[in-house]
Amino acid sequence: MSEGHDPGTAIGTVTHYFSHLHVAAVTLTDTLRVGDRIHVVGHTTNVEQTVESMEVEHAKVDAAGPGDDVALAVTDHVRDHDRIYREA
Repeated sequence: MSEGHDPGTAIGTVTHYFSHLHVAAVTLTDTLRVGDRIHVVGHTTNVEQTVESMEVEHAKVDAAGPGDDVALAVTDHVRDHDRIYREA
């Protein structure tokens, strides 16, 4: 269900999902900004959404870059190891 995404173009990977908060912990490999359209893809995951809220170490941020661990509000259940792609 990669929907044409090349795994090499992923901008991040989900490291944990907090179901009670609807928040994914994500390690980024590229820049991500509030307002970006993303596509979260995994074995049983297929979620497209606009980034509306993002935090680094419990502080709201508008952007984060490679190597940052961010908390990302998600609209649906995601799973550990899901990959995140930027949508055009």
